[in-house]
Amino acid sequence: MSRNNVRGPTSALTEFLKASGITATSIAARVQNEEQPVAGPSGTRNSENEEDENANSEDGDEARQRPNRRRRASKSVGYDSDNLDGEQERMPQPAKKRKLTKAAEAKLKAKEKANARKKKKDENSDDNEEEDPYRALARSWGGNSTSPTKPVIGNFEDCAKCKVQFTVTRYTMPAVPGPGYLCHRCAKESGNDPFKKPAAPKRKKVPAEKRTVVNFEEKRFPTLASLCIQLITKHIDDVEALGDIGVMNMDAISKALSKNRELTPKNVHLFYNVANTTLTLYDATNLPSPALETLVLLNPNLTSLRLDFCGHMDDKAISVLSSSLPSLKHVELLGPFLVRSAAWVTFFESHPTLETFKITQSPRFDIEAMLALKKHCTSTLTALRLREIGAMSDAFLDAIGNFKKIEELDIADPGKTNECAAEALQGVLSALSGTLRSLDLSRHEQVTDSVLTEGLVGTCYLEELVVQNAPLLTDSGVAEFFGTWKNQPLRRIDMGRNHNLGSAALVALLKHSGEKLEELGINGWGSVEAQALKLLGRLGGELRKLDVGWVREVDDFLVKEWMEGDAEEDLESGKKKARKQEAVRSAGCTRLFEVKVWGCNKITAKCLKKKGVSIHGVESHTAV
Repeated sequence: MSRNNVRGPTSALTEFLKASGITATSIAARVQNEEQPVAGPSGTRNSENEEDENANSEDGDEARQRPNRRRRASKSVGYDSDNLDGEQERMPQPAKKRKLTKAAEAKLKAKEKANARKKKKDENSDDNEEEDPYRALARSWGGNSTSPTKPVIGNFEDCAKCKVQFTVTRYTMPAVPGPGYLCHRCAKESGNDPFKKPAAPKRKKVPAEKRTVVNFEEKRFPTLASLCIQLITKHIDDVEALGDIGVMNMDAISKALSKNRELTPKNVHLFYNVANTTLTLYDATNLPSPALETLVLLNPNLTSLRLDFCGHMDDKAISVLSSSLPSLKHVELLGPFLVRSAAWVTFFESHPTLETFKITQSPRFDIEAMLALKKHCTSTLTALRLREIGAMSDAFLDAIGNFKKIEELDIADPGKTNECAAEALQGVLSALSGTLRSLDLSRHEQVTDSVLTEGLVGTCYLEELVVQNAPLLTDSGVAEFFGTWKNQPLRRIDMGRNHNLGSAALVALLKHSGEKLEELGINGWGSVEAQALKLLGRLGGELRKLDVGWVREVDDFLVKEWMEGDAEEDLESGKKKARKQEAVRSAGCTRLFEVKVWGCNKITAKCLKKKGVSIHGVESHTAV
């Protein structure tokens, strides 16, 4: 009957011995060799000298051929050196070394590195001739060759100093200089407290920031409206189940989504409706051109469209807008810099009844597009904004002068600040002065006193005037302009960053428009006296917003007078009336809710704070 090769299970130890070349055959051979009496040197356990003598007497020739190192190795292992080769022939070849896993290999490498570091540390400690007394003391406890080994805890020892017998404890300290150990009393007298705990290691201090900014943040619970908006955005696919949300709520949701740039092609459908006539998206950054085309197709009855940050709008999107929104009359776009001149021309041709056209940051809008706007929309256009247009020039201004019904004109921030001449600016203002209600000429460096005095001489209905960064304006010229101007009082004036303006211009401005002025910006005016600034509280009773940044004379007392008013002196007696019935008091700016004081070094943390009034730019709120 033939045998099969089926074997039963083996243990882990058996497998390990087998892999190391240790088998039952090799073990039996070793035992047999050890039990046989041997008269030669391999059977003795004496010293090396005895082995050499016995080897010379018994088997001198064979012993001379083997080195002593091999005999010592055979003796330590227990093999018969005379029969070593024969035994090796009988022993099976060891199995190949098994490949380690990655985890075992990483563990082995880490162990080798730790051993290398320990060995290097020991070598460095041995090389140092001057030892730390604390380390020397610790080594003496460890039983180096220079000092005796520390006795066992519980034994009795005689003190090296007072010769009194004491019991050894873990706190026993060696005598310095040795030999011997000290009792606890002598150890304390020598200046070393054996019971003193080791000092905790000092932690390295993290260097503080040289400049820390104090942030005033009021933590609030989320409002119900914000929670509803988050819920609607999360379940935008099922939002139709809510029914009619309402136009006001839609606008609030649009602002909330745009604040965090969460308006996407997926959730923007919430604002689409065939019945929409007005659509405003405050951040269209994430809406590509196909999404803008879908917007036009799903809102075919729009008459007013406003898209902020519409950088993805291109010629194709404008083409769809031109052909699919025939009733569109009001357009406001921020950042359509991909639209070319030919697309603008097509748009103007398809919308001859356009009433409002406002674009910002459109560098490809050139004179050809401007002439097309003049050709098709001259008789209907009432609001025009060409802000931050790189090609703005005198030719643009000549074309704008042909519009007969312009009420709102914004041509601020041209690409080249010196491109528009003073004569061209004065000519366009003279042509439109009869209908203008709002004007913005900021960053036109050629605006002079005569441009305002002669260009706006015929205006009667102007309500807003913005002329920032006009370096040619003078204090006396602006004062003369407001002093002789026949226009109605303005609602908003912003002439900030004109460093040549001062007290005379401010006094004339307040006398002209103080009674109805709601927003005033005099940021960066160079020479404004405190007496002129006090007039803001006396003549600017309707002010809502005030920007006095970088006006050096503004201090805590002026801000208090603006908010609460000030008591005037009686000119006849020269004394201030104390009683309420006799005190003449200005009401102050009772409707003020925002004040900007950036760069006003005299404003301190003690500045008056009033409920409902926000003060921005107090430098003491920043710690250096």
